[in-house]
Amino acid sequence: MQTQEKPAIEKKPQTEKRHYTPEEYLALEESAIDKSEYHDGEIIPMTGGTTNHNKIALNFCRKFPLTVNGQDYETFINDVRLWIPLTRRYVYPDIMVIQGEPIYQGSNKTIVTNPLVIVEVLSNSTKDYDRGGKFVAYRSIPELREYILIDQYSYHIEQFAKNSNGKWVLTEYDSAESGLTLESVDFQIPLSEIYERISFEVEEEVNEQISEIQE
Repeated sequence: MQTQEKPAIEKKPQTEKRHYTPEEYLALEESAIDKSEYHDGEIIPMTGGTTNHNKIALNFCRKFPLTVNGQDYETFINDVRLWIPLTRRYVYPDIMVIQGEPIYQGSNKTIVTNPLVIVEVLSNSTKDYDRGGKFVAYRSIPELREYILIDQYSYHIEQFAKNSNGKWVLTEYDSAESGLTLESVDFQIPLSEIYERISFEVEEEVNEQISEIQE
């Protein structure tokens, strides 16, 4: 019995990953339809957010005051880019709180460098990154004193605050009756206000549909 030899599988040459300079990234971002982050030469496309993600961020920003104990604060959401020089990253935090005047990179006013508080609303696709590599990069910012992670699928918030010894201390909140108290600013907000008009059931249904499609 004759046997046929299987045709050899042609190996495609591996394409080298393109390395971009910060200047090239910024030029591309100016004309891009969708936002991307920059990680030390690599451009990472950002995924779209859910309605819950958007509403939680807006709820926090609406409640945060412009002035606390005579100190002025600026709050920025989504579209303002953050430059982290030590790790050579451009990122778009969900929320940044800056005490006093923003310190910009360069002459334009699209890139800031000095957040006091950063807030990220967790998504299933980004939560590991937000807790891991992104937090490592954020910790290199000298002005940063607080990092808040808000779960969009349930009442749960993780608060990392930098103490006087330079250690990051974790506090967790997991009920609507709890109140988030910032360590770096004299400000408290009930979780019920952060999660105002949020429907967890809708998000669960969407996640189930996505899982079914992926399977």
